[in-house]
Amino acid sequence: LRSRLDDPEHFTVAVELVTSRGLITEQRGQRVLRVARELAPHPRVDALSITDNPAGNAMLAADTMGTDLISRGQEVIIHLSCKDWNRNALQSRAWKLSSEGFDNVLALSGDYPTGGYRGVAAPIFDIDSVGLLRMYADMNAGTVPGAPPAARTDFLLGAVVTNHKRHEREVMPQLLKLRKKVENGARFIVNQIGYHARKDDELLKWMQLNGLGHVPVLANVFVLSPTVARVLNSGRVPGVVVTDELLELAVRQGRGPDKGRSFFLELAAQQMVVARGLGFRGAYIGGHLDAAEYVDIFERADAYGPDDWRGLARELQFPMPDEFHVFERDEQTGLSSTVPAKRGRPRRPPLRYRVSRRVHDTVFDPGGALHEPVRSALTFAEAAPRPVGKAFHRFEQATKVPMFECRDCGDCSLPDIAYLCPESQCVKNQRNGPCGGTRDGKCEVGEKDCIWALAYERLKPYGEETTMLDGPAVIKDNALRGTSAWVNTFLGRDHHAAGERSQ
Repeated sequence: LRSRLDDPEHFTVAVELVTSRGLITEQRGQRVLRVARELAPHPRVDALSITDNPAGNAMLAADTMGTDLISRGQEVIIHLSCKDWNRNALQSRAWKLSSEGFDNVLALSGDYPTGGYRGVAAPIFDIDSVGLLRMYADMNAGTVPGAPPAARTDFLLGAVVTNHKRHEREVMPQLLKLRKKVENGARFIVNQIGYHARKDDELLKWMQLNGLGHVPVLANVFVLSPTVARVLNSGRVPGVVVTDELLELAVRQGRGPDKGRSFFLELAAQQMVVARGLGFRGAYIGGHLDAAEYVDIFERADAYGPDDWRGLARELQFPMPDEFHVFERDEQTGLSSTVPAKRGRPRRPPLRYRVSRRVHDTVFDPGGALHEPVRSALTFAEAAPRPVGKAFHRFEQATKVPMFECRDCGDCSLPDIAYLCPESQCVKNQRNGPCGGTRDGKCEVGEKDCIWALAYERLKPYGEETTMLDGPAVIKDNALRGTSAWVNTFLGRDHHAAGERSQ
């Protein structure tokens, strides 16, 4: 897979397989395994990609089916998400997978759990997708503390970008997080499901202009049905976009004699053709299909001429109302130009944030007027008898709890997220940018605004929105919980100091 992705003349095809609930010997498990075995020897299929508890439900582990497939010589991509595993379990999983011959990992934060035994499972999210990439990249380099050099892994690491978003405050943080994923080890990218060629063209152009043009991107081609289109349009699958216009088309086609099956296979073939024309390095195909239907898609795509993609790209555009674009439209192609589009006017940030910035610049910034006096006071408090330090910690909490809903994690990311607390205000505790699950700027759980969308808007008046994710990966140290975050910052114990050391 690594060599094929690096070959600009080769159009890579990966097929996603969704595992079933229950044993692999059960009927549903056997059906998925049968499809996988039929696809494994096909010359057009470069990799089979196996999900990890998709949609937040417990499913059969990906490596159960994957072991069968790699024994047949097939390249397998294993999904690993952070919702059900803490960092130790994810590290253990990595050594297990590498020992068993798995070479490719798609690193994900993961969907918030929606089910579980006798109720909804508690999410983990000890680290996020960026932290997972950083940890696995360090495992590849053999630089994990306490592990012998012989424990080095050799994963090809992949990541996901959700570029089909409606608002500027969602689109831009997604792209900035994509850059951070590449900086922390991602070597190929899969974009999230969407049906808008201009948005996909825009993604590739943005990557090219931002020094990421060398990273292979696989275009997501998900085969619809009327039922699936309704589910995706409802927003029940976080991050996936099926517009009302596309839903109407899917329902209309579903009234045909074959329930629209030929139409949906043709649509998938057209997506492949457009993806290749736009410059994607391959296609990532998903859907509840038989092996013969995947082959049908390949053959339909092969029937198009080399320039047919241009006309198809004009047709394969199902935009959301008033959606934001990074670049202006190219009227000749109907796709994206490289002329930056007009951005929305900055909004005046809330008073609480403006005050927090002023305090940070005065106290926490090394060049601030009160930085050294406060450092001296905190050093004294740290060395003083316990009641003194405890009283200081109480004063810190009396300030931060009412202002920021602080949860006393001791490793504070407030300055990283425009003074919005990821512990209390993000259900996935995302510290390296937004997850892909937002819809119209709202969190996938509940109705609150995404903190990263809010952070983008707070930073925009200061011209800092495009640098909001600069710097090393943020990985929280859980040993600091219940201790003074102010002391930990000034005395170099938290993730800010750890990030500087890692550089």
